[in-house]
Amino acid sequence: MTQELRVLIAGESWETMSIHQKGFDIFTTTFYEEGVGPLKSALEKSGHNVTHMPSHIAATKFPTELAELQSYDVVMLSDIGTNTLLLHPDTFNKSKRMNNRLKLVREYTENGGGLIMVGGYMTFQGIDAKARYAKTPVEEVLPVTMLERDDRVEIPEGVSAKVQITDHPIIDGLTDEWPVLLGYNQIIAKPDASVLATVGEDPLLAVWTHHQGRAVAFASDCGPHWAPPDFLAWEGYGKLWSQMVAWAGGAL
Repeated sequence: MTQELRVLIAGESWETMSIHQKGFDIFTTTFYEEGVGPLKSALEKSGHNVTHMPSHIAATKFPTELAELQSYDVVMLSDIGTNTLLLHPDTFNKSKRMNNRLKLVREYTENGGGLIMVGGYMTFQGIDAKARYAKTPVEEVLPVTMLERDDRVEIPEGVSAKVQITDHPIIDGLTDEWPVLLGYNQIIAKPDASVLATVGEDPLLAVWTHHQGRAVAFASDCGPHWAPPDFLAWEGYGKLWSQMVAWAGGAL
């Protein structure tokens, strides 16, 4: 068992609205869904203490003060866009001045926190570039730069991720080739970053130490749809994420 770390996962939730038209009549239905299950379960099985903050909860509950954010050893941003963190309802609805939570994440990381960004339609730049992390304080502390456009690479036929650096604690005990993924966000590794794994010619897993903290960029998903069932059932899945969190949190 790895050292227990306190992990905050922000994002990995969504609501789906469907429109049903039946001749003259029309009605709508909505469903709330979460994609955090496989990741949260894997981390908890490895002994970590995980708090999941769905996107609609993070809008108000994601810390607005550094001390509160520092109660976590590792912060994971997964499928949660910048607007959710920037536009606290008190700012958007009441024009109240609030701390910039993107700057807070930067300060948290530079002062020793662990930061992990997980790919998806609302991280890095995302679909239609609506996630908008390029040129933000969060990008400053990540080991990658982002393309100022829709950065999705959709690969419905699947692509095999390949390990490039085998002697890193995150990769320890994993095979050289991983199960296929169905897509990822295209990112560019910074000169001082270590690219541990790739998909095609692009970074999949990049890491670095920034000031006193550590940051990780994982360009694909932690769950459906880019991570298909074979990836989630892979015997290395739990080890990969647990070791990623342990390294980011300074336990490896």
